[in-house]
Amino acid sequence: MADARERVLDRDVFIRTYQRPRREVVVFTNGVFDLLHRGHVEYLAAARELGDRLVVAVNSDASARVLGKGRGRPYQAGEDRAAIVASLRPVDHVCLFDEETPATLIDAIVPDVLVKGGDYSIETVVGRETVEAAGGRVVILPLLDGRSSSAIVAKIREETDG
Repeated sequence: MADARERVLDRDVFIRTYQRPRREVVVFTNGVFDLLHRGHVEYLAAARELGDRLVVAVNSDASARVLGKGRGRPYQAGEDRAAIVASLRPVDHVCLFDEETPATLIDAIVPDVLVKGGDYSIETVVGRETVEAAGGRVVILPLLDGRSSSAIVAKIREETDG
């Protein structure tokens, strides 16, 4: 497997690499991945099992700020978050995106499987229509209870403020 730095692709290369037609089943997911934790790792491993390639779109700093994750978030720069996610064994490639949602990336590559965590419903998954129209599927994976970046931040704040 390529070095993690080589697995972070710029947008154009990412799209050229994964747009159709292709021979492999491409699984796509996205997120901020601010403070990597066990929930992220298990989620990405489960997503990878759904196809031949797992590609991950990571929100840029500006994109993450729009999501309202909390004061000072994201804590880590987008390039660092992308490199960390790319270093995980299940992940084939990572791409940073600046928009509020990854809709344009999903429309460009039309993954075979679109994966989100259990805090989403099928109806709220961005890109669902594109993927389903092309014969793909949307999968909602369960969250690992008590594992989230927000919970880690809350615990740190509680311990330092209290």
